Amino acid sequence: MQSGILRAGVVIAITASVVVACIMQLAQAEEKKADDAAVARTRKQVQMLDDLYKTAIVLITENYVDEASDLAAGAAFQKLFEAMRKKGHHDVRLLDATGEPYNEKNLPRDAFEKSAIAALKAGKPTYEETVNKDGKRFLKLATPIPVVMKKCTLCHPAYEKAAGGQAIGALAYTIEVE
Repeated sequence: MQSGILRAGVVIAITASVVVACIMQLAQAEEKKADDAAVARTRKQVQMLDDLYKTAIVLITENYVDEASDLAAGAAFQKLFEAMRKKGHHDVRLLDATGEPYNEKNLPRDAFEKSAIAALKAGKPTYEETVNKDGKRFLKLATPIPVVMKKCTLCHPAYEKAAGGQAIGALAYTIEVE
């Protein structure tokens, strides 16, 4: 009789372990699903910012830059990027991909930026990583900047060598995943 009770206890313990493991797997799957949704929302936010910044830079260049002495749209947007960072919204950096930067500050600095430039120059449409910092998750995402108009060469003569559609730079975003 004791062996029957012992077997029943073992069966119950094994069953309970399996049930707990299944519940934990389901909870992890739900957490991952919510996490994936949060990353997808953040990625969509970056795409909106990227469209906004790039459209505005092109419009400013088309309408207000006529000679090399005019304020370059990229220089104006560096100030805008700084304001967004200071207000705690997001961080975005203009990165050089030519090796001949207009400003040395635009050279890729860390492993993410260097990998992003390599991936974008190889033709990838974007490059991203998620990272944890100070207990928060961030999406780091880089998008290519091709030469889109001849006027760009007023300030950037090195761009004359660029093939159509080739990434000559990137915007590298760091934004909190919420």
